[in-house]
Parts: sequence; structure tokens; C-alpha cells
Amino acid sequence: MKANLSHYLFHAPSKRIALALTMGFTLQQASAQNPYLPLWEYIPDGEPYVFEDPDCPGKKRVYIYGSHDTMIDGYCGRELVTWSATPDSLDHWRYEGIIFEVNKNAKGEYLDANHLSDVLYAPDIVEMVDKDGKKTYYLYPNNQCGGRNGMVAKADRPDGPFEVINWSKDKPFETVGDLRFDPAVFCDDDGKVYAYWGFEEPYLGELDPKTMATIIPGTEKKCYINGYKQPGIFRFFEASSIRKIKDKYVLIYSRFTGEGEFGLPMSNYTLAYAYSNSPTGPFTYGGTIIDGRGRDYNLKGTPIPTATPDGNTHGSICEINGQWWVFYHRQCGLDEYSRQAMVAPITVEVTEGRDGKVVISEGEYTSEGFMTQGLNPFKRYSAGIACYYTNPKPAVHKWPNHTFYGSYPKPTRQASVPQGNPYDLSVNHNPVVNNTDSSIVGYKYFNFDQTYDVQNLHLNMTVLPEGQDATIDIYIDSPYTERGGIKIGTLALKASMPKTKTSITADVSSLSCYRGKHALFFVIHTAKKGRSACEIHDFAFSNK
Repeated sequence: MKANLSHYLFHAPSKRIALALTMGFTLQQASAQNPYLPLWEYIPDGEPYVFEDPDCPGKKRVYIYGSHDTMIDGYCGRELVTWSATPDSLDHWRYEGIIFEVNKNAKGEYLDANHLSDVLYAPDIVEMVDKDGKKTYYLYPNNQCGGRNGMVAKADRPDGPFEVINWSKDKPFETVGDLRFDPAVFCDDDGKVYAYWGFEEPYLGELDPKTMATIIPGTEKKCYINGYKQPGIFRFFEASSIRKIKDKYVLIYSRFTGEGEFGLPMSNYTLAYAYSNSPTGPFTYGGTIIDGRGRDYNLKGTPIPTATPDGNTHGSICEINGQWWVFYHRQCGLDEYSRQAMVAPITVEVTEGRDGKVVISEGEYTSEGFMTQGLNPFKRYSAGIACYYTNPKPAVHKWPNHTFYGSYPKPTRQASVPQGNPYDLSVNHNPVVNNTDSSIVGYKYFNFDQTYDVQNLHLNMTVLPEGQDATIDIYIDSPYTERGGIKIGTLALKASMPKTKTSITADVSSLSCYRGKHALFFVIHTAKKGRSACEIHDFAFSNK
């Protein structure tokens, strides 16, 4: 299946205003919860950076660079797009359009007989500043086509457009470059440039600043930490990312957990970190930064995944206005090809000096995103922002597919970039589907300060009934009363209800007694086991 690129229109940054007016696209739209980009947008492998806004000198913007899951039946896509936000408005993200794609060589010849662009995996970018203060941005697009794996492109702006700089003079369909899978590039304070890459086995080396594509002979190191098939705690799989924090070099990467680690099967659905006093090591293992499985415990005290049980992840960390964040992606749907951008707050503590340490807290897998004060109960949310979905029997992952025996978020796609507000629920939605008996759907966390002491509280849910009698119990704090869960109401469905989207309502007056942040859960009960009660599309609290 070909990727549909019609909705990712290339534009020069200088034409951004004209493009927005043409599309009817509002330049900044509000969003903050996880996933923090619109639910129709699938950008995994996110590398976050804070760069100067080229249109507002002296001002900063946060840019997210990732691959683009538009292939649908395979990983990633044939183009790279980016979104950005100001550090003070992380609930307003702006679509910057396509920043890079390549289907022709330097001579203008098509690279593919069908004129298709090359497939691009997880990218990275580095900002270089010359002696006169001029900034140049080098993009490493992780080109997956043979002979062009080491491709490098550059631009004068962080939002592109980027042009390939390392075409081979002798082989016009190839590039000259040494970096391979999942490249990460870093410019140190002394001007030296380092690169990190690898799949299952990690590599690093010092880049030649004259080419920004080739490794200086004698500087390459293989397995500077152990791969997951080798003995050792690092268990590197892929997704190299590098940051310098004070005097420490911090490597973020996708780690295969050991079998039984955390009480769960082996998985590469985690990001871990290691640190060093030098960009070339030796590195010390730090720990897990985020676990996409949403680890928790069942009523028996057994560790369980409360989200998709396995898959890949890729991301990094970034400090924005004094707060550190881990950026990563989640799996959505029945395979690994619809991944969505996620974020969680973390703490980073660095003890400087030769014997110093780096301690990074593990982020929590939640629905909050940048809304760390908790979600607004009076705002209507797509059900697909669920961070917790457990089934009557455990979901199964067999690469690249997921099998669910109960609830899960279903990906939705748009044929073109939505006009108007890209976060409007008419386009910005992932329904939660396959809601079988004993399935649980959860959201962490809502802030119920606004509902405290408010009368006549109700929860309104948009559903698509699927022809059977069912109830949906509403809990806060936990879906289990044995774990302190508090039932605040029940929604009812009848088998006779038309199979069209409709609204159902439950009285949740008892919620007015609670303040602060609480998790919210929906527990499904159906008359017929193994059959879905309904699709859950969206919900909100009200006092009307």
C-alpha cells in the first residue's frame, strides 16, 4: 500500500502564513494531553529540541523530529514532518509541514522506477554554529534504501526545507556517509561532533566536521555498551539519542528488558539511560526512564501491563523552562504501524565531577501529557487518550501484531490535513473498541477541584452501541474496590439501542465530595461474554 502524502504539503517556511490561510488551518491550536499531537497524526521516534525561532530572533521554540507512520502496512513513511510549540505554550502545537523527502538524486534523476520517495526511519538533527554565529541544521533522516543509509541533509532553519549534501560523485544514486540505523548526532562544547547508531549492537565515532557524514578514521567504537544478546545490564536494542547535561554525557536508548525483569516478559517497549564523563565512554547504566507497557499490579499482586503489552519505542529527554520531560511513543491499534507521540515529566539530578552520577526518575505512563495539573473534567476528550486498557485475559503481542481480548484504542486517519482546528473532536479522535465483559479503560489523571461541591454532576459519554445489554461502572482511584476504588456511577446500554453514535449519561453526584487529582476508570459488564458492548468515542463531565 502506498503512503498517502496528499495531506502533507511541502512548503517553504517563508510561505507559512499563506499556506495556513489557504488551508483554513489555525497556526496554533490547543492540546496538551497524551498523545500530545492530534490523534490523526502518527509521529513516533520523537527527538525534542529547543532552537531559536527563525521568525522571532531571540525567542525559542520546541521542535519535535520523528519518523512518520504513513506507510500504514509497515514502519514509518516517505517523508519527515515536524511540529513545534513555544516553551511557554506546550498546549499549543503548530504543524510545520514536510521538512524533508527525497525521490531524486543530485542530477534530478528519480531514485525509484515508480518515482516513490525513499522510506525514512527515526531521524536526528544537530545545530552547528560557525564563528560568525550563523546557524546550520544537519538532518540525519535514517534513509532505509541501500546505498543511501548514511544520507545527510542541511538547512538554514530548524523547520527546513532540508537538502541532501553528501551525494556520491561517482555513484549518483548513493550517498557518502558512515552512519547507519537510528543515527544520533551531538556537537560538544569544543566543537567536536560525535555520532551514535546501531541496531542490536551499538556504535559510536567522531564525525568529520568538514563532511558531517563520515567518521574520522580510528575513532569508531563497536559495542561500547553491551547489546541485548550479550552479557551485561545495558541490553541495548536500538534508538540511540545523546544529550549533555552539565559535565555528563547521557545516552538514551531502547533497551530490551530481561525475561522476568519487573515481573514481566522480555520487552523492548522501554527507554533506558546510561551516562559517562566522556562522549566516548565508558558508560554507567542508569535505569529505566519510561515503560510503554504501563506496569501495574492486578488484584493478586502480580505485575501486569495495563496498556499495549509490547512493541518498540524511541525518544529522548529535554529540559523546557526548568522542567525535564521524556518524549516517547505509544503503540495504537492492532499492529506497530500507528504510533503516537507521548510525553511525561521526569526529574534529572546530576552530581558533577569525576565520580558524579546522573539520576533520572522513571516517568509515569499517563493520559496527562503536558497537563501535569490533571485533565479538566469539563472538557470533552476522545476516549482514545486512555492510558489503561486491560482485558478479561491478557493481550498478546506477536510481532508486529497485537491481539486484544477486550478494550483497546483504534487508530483513525485523515485523507488530508484537517482544515480549521486539528484538535477538534470531529477529526481528533481514536475510539476505544472491543469493549468486552470485564474490560477496564482508564485515564490518569483528572483534576476534580473544579467539580468539588458542584451539584447535579453527570458524566456524558458518546458511544456506538453494538446490540447487547451492558453496563459501564465508573470508578475513581482504582477499578477495584479492594484497592481503594470508589464507584461514582453507572452507564447503561440496551440491546435495542440503534447501532449509531448516541449519548448516554450517568449521575455522578458523589464526585462532588472529592478534590485534586484522581484516576478515572470505566469497567465494562456485558450480558454476552466475548462480544463488545459498544465503541466508546468521547466523554465529559457536566453539571447540567
